[in-house]
Amino acid sequence: MARFIKKKIIVNNKMQKGYSYWRVEPVGENFDKDFKPDLTPKEMLGIGVFGGKYMSDKPKEYPKDWFVGVKFSSGFHDKEFNFFKVNASQPLLVWIKNGWIYKNDPRGWFEWYCRYYMGRRIPV
Repeated sequence: MARFIKKKIIVNNKMQKGYSYWRVEPVGENFDKDFKPDLTPKEMLGIGVFGGKYMSDKPKEYPKDWFVGVKFSSGFHDKEFNFFKVNASQPLLVWIKNGWIYKNDPRGWFEWYCRYYMGRRIPV
């Protein structure tokens, strides 16, 4: 097994500039004992859980292979891009209005999950 090396990530993408965090755990490992996701972020993007719109700018902090074969909508999300052919999204403004956005993850819970999956841990 390869030796894990802690790494600082500096984020500069469409939604966030100048934010940084540390990846302190190996990718996809050492989750909280109560956190048992069914799908990886790559798998979720692959089945179009966000109607082909989420992360269409392909942020560089994530592996390029997460975006290989992913169908992206050129406009708003489109239920036809979703594996189940349903609109399972709400506009980001709804999330902001309801206080569901953590300041360091402006794209919402899925961004939190992607960063957690990649090894970021936030002290409680």
